[in-house]
Amino acid sequence: MSETLERWGSKRAFILAVTGAAVGLGNIWRFPYVAGENGGAAFLLIYIAFVLLLGIPVMMAEILIGRAGRRGPMQALGALAAEAGASRHWRWLGLFGAFTVFCILSFYSVVSGWSIEFLVTSINGNFAGASAAEVGAGFDAFLANPGLLIFNHSLFLFMTMTVVAAGVAKGLERLNNLLMPLLYGLLLLLAAYATTTDGFGTALSWLFLPSFGDVTASVVLHAMGHAFFTLAVGACALMAYGAYMPDDQSLPKAAFAVAVLDISVALLAGIAIFSVVFAQGMDPADGPGLMFVTLPIAFSELPWGSLWLSVFFLLLLLATWTSAINLAEPMVATLQGLGWRRSVSTAVVALSVWLIGLLSAFSFSTLAEFKPLFRRNVFELVSSIPPDIFLPIGGLFIAIFAAWVMPQARAVSALGMGGRGYLLWRTIVRWVSIPLTFIVLLGGLL
Repeated sequence: MSETLERWGSKRAFILAVTGAAVGLGNIWRFPYVAGENGGAAFLLIYIAFVLLLGIPVMMAEILIGRAGRRGPMQALGALAAEAGASRHWRWLGLFGAFTVFCILSFYSVVSGWSIEFLVTSINGNFAGASAAEVGAGFDAFLANPGLLIFNHSLFLFMTMTVVAAGVAKGLERLNNLLMPLLYGLLLLLAAYATTTDGFGTALSWLFLPSFGDVTASVVLHAMGHAFFTLAVGACALMAYGAYMPDDQSLPKAAFAVAVLDISVALLAGIAIFSVVFAQGMDPADGPGLMFVTLPIAFSELPWGSLWLSVFFLLLLLATWTSAINLAEPMVATLQGLGWRRSVSTAVVALSVWLIGLLSAFSFSTLAEFKPLFRRNVFELVSSIPPDIFLPIGGLFIAIFAAWVMPQARAVSALGMGGRGYLLWRTIVRWVSIPLTFIVLLGGLL
């Protein structure tokens, strides 16, 4: 089996890259409002349990396929399936993963563009002294301005694909090594600031003192879904990264390190955000508006609020940028596997994502009433169906392939845990992770 030409330059580079793919809107935007809507600490503990039972085992499955195949997702799946005497149609799972990431990136780029706009607005001090009505009206006016949405979408996508075009070593690795430590530094700075607010103690109690009497089936399902979504599994992105993984790196240790870093971002973001929210007596269950309406209002009433709000939106921009860069890689790798040059592959992906992203940008104005399916507009469709349905489908088949189909010798070698370790991992994937992934899928369909 031919091998990829590039490798991550170090074990640290691989961990930062996978963490960069995992850390994004899911940690800083989605986690706070999902936790807020589902009871805080009880949700957090259930979420961590599902990261261990579902997220990490499936993440390991996806990475080991790429590591064993040493090719793009389609080519690795096809070659490993043929080696196992299974159908080569398994390779289409790689294409499905690329399509999933394509859909996600098309709306992700639009939403990430919001962080650019809000960063500039906060730096200019425009939120200072603004009332709740003014901030809410400003956000609505921003969404209703397709020209502004498209400009920020275009700028963010240009930032993303320029890095991807440079390749693994000169692009992704170099930027991850710079931005991920900066991201954690900003997050720690915000968390330190949170300790000075009146809401810090309340935020800690709310996040870390569970009340299991409030746990419902819905809370469990949301925790399970978030554990799956936040680790970026199911889209073959981690499979593409596994192909570049150093030969001497421990896959289990790397997966665990990524999970710990990912959870730590969510926790630190939760502490920073909810301390500010509680300090101003606001509702932690404000939903998606928490990030772009509630927080600007809350920060505007605190000392040095504009400065700290600017730091927060810079953090959000860095998180979405690193995530988008790392999510774009599997699409480019898929086209490269078909014999395309990297520059051409990157240009085709960039143009395609930009064009489909226009539909999401117009969904808040011109196309707001265009609802082609399930009474949802384009933005509502691409921001719900791919993460809620496509990712679990991809994760389910990735886990099935790794635990039931691919050659055992290949899996043992790629996993690097020895025979007993492999059997333990395989048992967990077969009888715990796969059923849980199926439940996540059912939850997305309902």
